[in-house]
Amino acid sequence: MKFQATMICCLMLFLATECSHYRSKIHIKDEDKLQRSEEKPKTGRIQEKCNEPCVTSSKCSQPCAPHYHGEIGFTCNQNKWQKSTETCTSLSVEVLFKDLNTATRLSIAAPSIPLHILDFRAPESVESVAQGIRKNCPLDYACIIDVVKSSEATSGNIAFIVELLKNISTDLSDNVTQEKMKSYSEMANHILDTAAIANWAFIPDKNASSDLLQSVNLFARQLHIRNESENIVDELFIQTKAFHINHNTSERSFRFPRNINNTSEGILGMIEIPRHELWKLPPNASQAISIAFPTLGAVLKEANLQNESLPRPVNGLVLSVILPERLQKILLTFEKINKSRNARAQCVGWHSRKRRWDENACKTLDITNKVKCRCNYTNVVMSFSILMSPTSIDDKILDYITCIGLSISILSLILCLLIEATVWSRVVVTEISYMRHVCIVNIAVSLLIANVWFILASNFSKKAQDHKWCVAMTFFSHFFYLSLFFWMLFKALLIIYGILVVFRRMMKSRMMAIGFAIGYGCPLVIAVTTLAITIPEKGYMRRDACWLNWDNTKALLAFAIPALVIVAVNLLVVLVVAVNTQRPSIGSSKSQDVAIIMRISKNVAILTPLLGLTWGFGIATLIESTSLIFHIIFALLNAFQGFFILLFGTIMDPKIRDALKMKMSSLKGRSKVAENASLSPTNGSKLMNR
Repeated sequence: MKFQATMICCLMLFLATECSHYRSKIHIKDEDKLQRSEEKPKTGRIQEKCNEPCVTSSKCSQPCAPHYHGEIGFTCNQNKWQKSTETCTSLSVEVLFKDLNTATRLSIAAPSIPLHILDFRAPESVESVAQGIRKNCPLDYACIIDVVKSSEATSGNIAFIVELLKNISTDLSDNVTQEKMKSYSEMANHILDTAAIANWAFIPDKNASSDLLQSVNLFARQLHIRNESENIVDELFIQTKAFHINHNTSERSFRFPRNINNTSEGILGMIEIPRHELWKLPPNASQAISIAFPTLGAVLKEANLQNESLPRPVNGLVLSVILPERLQKILLTFEKINKSRNARAQCVGWHSRKRRWDENACKTLDITNKVKCRCNYTNVVMSFSILMSPTSIDDKILDYITCIGLSISILSLILCLLIEATVWSRVVVTEISYMRHVCIVNIAVSLLIANVWFILASNFSKKAQDHKWCVAMTFFSHFFYLSLFFWMLFKALLIIYGILVVFRRMMKSRMMAIGFAIGYGCPLVIAVTTLAITIPEKGYMRRDACWLNWDNTKALLAFAIPALVIVAVNLLVVLVVAVNTQRPSIGSSKSQDVAIIMRISKNVAILTPLLGLTWGFGIATLIESTSLIFHIIFALLNAFQGFFILLFGTIMDPKIRDALKMKMSSLKGRSKVAENASLSPTNGSKLMNR
């Protein structure tokens, strides 16, 4: 969790932007496919409720509609039945070969279980499917394509087709021709349609998407191309390209553009083989194949990174690469789907055995609207993409500012507190001066503790979101950042009190009571109420960090609203001080005018960090297309806030400087007296006598 991104959360509480998933953006150009999709009957296969009473975490199931086999599972969540699984399918081995003559169909279906007791989550018999294809359509699998493409993409049918493709890649991949690859891809394309993506979430087997990717890769690995270079498959949701390469190949890249919404804008994926890698190949031609999946990332996102407990969405194509074994390094360029400056990208490879994205397989080289990656090609990791973290900016300048700024701030705040303790008795003469230094001390204490909690939360494992420590870090970060703002508010009120109330002064004890009630009482009420209302299990923390949630419960508003209101009030106070400082007199000279301007500037400079006005610059960073310079300015002002408090609140105060000089003089005087006393003759004679 970077300082800049988190500090934005702390200011505006970060009206988290929902990233629009690209699967809803892909425009279907094929009119026949679109018409066929519109003509699919609405079977009413899903009954979206159970008749049983809904008790939290309880489950129930309902049968599918007529002509579908399987069931729909529901889970009770927040007193509502929500669909959790679905196995409704209209496909079976018998249905796949229904257009064959009766004798052939019976001989094929004979090894399978009778239709009425089939488990429809997968093909019933691998042998019957393979046997049927070998007998009836060995060249291109045409005998089953129409049945598959005409089936409705229910969760059960998707699981059936995934298992079907898996079985084909295992048992029928001995001689893969281009015709077979096209037929195979047509079936995969059917379940990767944008209209089918939502139904993947209800498949009981959560490895179905990984199985599909691995099956396609395994099948394509056995493909033999005839020509020098050609497009093998050009479906909407799966494209395959291949060409021959050797150590003298000049053309060494694959490009996969895909238009969005019928515009010139495209999702680009490009694979490039470095020249030094091509030199490893023998003179005779080798084969290179790559497959692009525009929508598969939407279902592969369910798989986590190794060190993360929650998935991050894929922000580009998923590209599979099949290269000669001698090649080990490849370069990939991905067009980001979410092109926001705040959308941080990370290059990853898909680990087929561990069924997860592997961040160690690739290194991110460059990030703009396109992301360039250098990846290690192995048989284990052969599919690549980029992941997105939509609410942070990955920039080394901001990292350095964060590290250096927070370190200096913490040291500055400690020094500020030591100076205040040293000169306390000499500077707290009146009630107003006493309360002013009480404010500075508590502002320093609140910011110091808040920074410490921020550092702990930033370095805490993301898996800790379910841990009690993460709840504690979120609570204390929330409380002490609020305390910082409320003590700044009390200081602003104290300034107004000093300006407007001249003849009547409040008792010090009463001012102290009001100060601590505002500075710590109000934040405590807000922090405890937020925790009690949201409850950690229902959305107190956000999913990827130890900080207040926005997406589910809007808990972030419990910090944003008080912070923004206080910044606005304190800004008005600064304006009042500036106006009050300007005291025009009749016949004033230019030198007096300059002195007034200097005095106003000095007051504004001193009050800006002490009253938290620097947090107002965070508004600019919330604009999606804002320049990086605004993020840098915001980070500089707030990472070094502790240093500014030391400088403007302590060192630049003439009374504190005078008190420090007096303290140093008294210490020097005492040391001289002690030195003279030790060197006096009387003391020397006493020592001799002893």
